[in-house]
Amino acid sequence: MRILVVNSNTTPAVTERIGAAARAVATPGTTITAVSAPFGLPLIVTRADWLAAGPATLAALAQHRGSYDAAVIACFGDPGLDAAKELLEVPVLGISEAAFHAASMLGRRFGVVSFTAALRPMFEECLAHHGLASRCAGFRMGPAFSGDPGRVAEERLDLLATLCGESAEQDGAECIILAGGPLAGLAPLLQPRVAVPLVDGTQAAVRLAEAMAGLMPRHPRAHRARMLTGFAPEVAGLYAAR
Repeated sequence: MRILVVNSNTTPAVTERIGAAARAVATPGTTITAVSAPFGLPLIVTRADWLAAGPATLAALAQHRGSYDAAVIACFGDPGLDAAKELLEVPVLGISEAAFHAASMLGRRFGVVSFTAALRPMFEECLAHHGLASRCAGFRMGPAFSGDPGRVAEERLDLLATLCGESAEQDGAECIILAGGPLAGLAPLLQPRVAVPLVDGTQAAVRLAEAMAGLMPRHPRAHRARMLTGFAPEVAGLYAAR
């Protein structure tokens, strides 16, 4: 099985982190290809960033079309997810989508922890979109961040451990989601310091993508062909007749 994992920002170090986390849980025989968005921002932290990341994510998926059996959008907030599900013939999962559903099966109430509070409005919208807001015990987020996206996990490790403790002890979270592509692979480091299970969205999405690819045969989506202008030929091809 081949899974494409798309980092919706343009920071290579984050893509490497995401790819390593994905490969750590992929089953034998699954090949992980991790790619960055072909254009966009080095770190996605606002609603405007998230909206800009949608077309960039779709472009990455289109550029590699035909080379994967399932895809994961490795950006919490899942930019471009609905469009990708509609236009591609293979399963596409977002890491927030996967994390929310996985956490819902691990406990009645889950917490969401991330490195900066600037992300919260986007996370709240995504949570409501997936219909799981009632299962969320609350958000614990760090202050503004303007450093190296590839180092945020290490730089804020102690802060994230504290936030996880608050989520479990004060908010009553029975499991906790570590939210954000730059935090991929961090759960094993933090788990010994946290009393409830931690969910890594990238890893949850990879395992669920493997399952969905096995359940859903490759098939074309039914849609009316239309001309898309101003986008890369690969993206325009998603709108062409099949």
